[in-house]
Amino acid sequence: MHRFYANESQINEKSISITGQDVNHIKNVLRMKSGDEIVICDGQGKDCYCIINSVCDDVVIASVNSISDTHTELPVRITLFQGLPKSDKMELIIQKAVELGVYEIVPVMMARSVVKYSDVKKETKKLERWQAISESAAKQSRRGIIPKIRPLMSFKEAIAYGADMDWSVLPYENAEGIKATRESLKDLKGCKSAAIFIGPEGGYESSEINLAKEKNIIPISLGRRILRTETAGIAVLSMIMLYLED
Repeated sequence: MHRFYANESQINEKSISITGQDVNHIKNVLRMKSGDEIVICDGQGKDCYCIINSVCDDVVIASVNSISDTHTELPVRITLFQGLPKSDKMELIIQKAVELGVYEIVPVMMARSVVKYSDVKKETKKLERWQAISESAAKQSRRGIIPKIRPLMSFKEAIAYGADMDWSVLPYENAEGIKATRESLKDLKGCKSAAIFIGPEGGYESSEINLAKEKNIIPISLGRRILRTETAGIAVLSMIMLYLED
């Protein structure tokens, strides 16, 4: 069954209105019509099973038959703090992180980040593009939410944000072995929030590692091999998913 998202303002007790680009997709791509069944997610972990009532040029109205939990969300809200990578790597990172259950993604300007965003308009367009990728990946993986792509942060801002979370780690090539990582994963049980910090292509500077340690953000190992920045976050999220899901 085809899946769409709606915000609170679009949802009434017995009906939901779909607007924007989804209208064109429903009408002209999927060629759906009155009587067809769809699933509309409220973005808060609830799925509304609906039947289309009407398809107009600018809105699709559907009646709600039943509502249930999505059951695709992890029990811990995970924030991925991603050091800005080169070229279009961020798009791949967002897509795969959303598929693996991340709650939100924060692009971070780190000391060795090659990419620099000094133009506010360009940064805004990037964020819009990244948010669209998040939404597409959420639909594909049947997520109960659309993970938010937060505005760019400095490393200090990211550390301050992540330090307030219940479980915070930072993959680092000089950290203890993978056994310590397995032990750290056990601390996730009972947590409500978690932070993963991933460095850019050039890795971290020692001052960044020291700052993270001061805020009780734990350096962990991802094994004996050095992973690319676009692989590291995916690796950690895969470990977490395997550990947390029943």
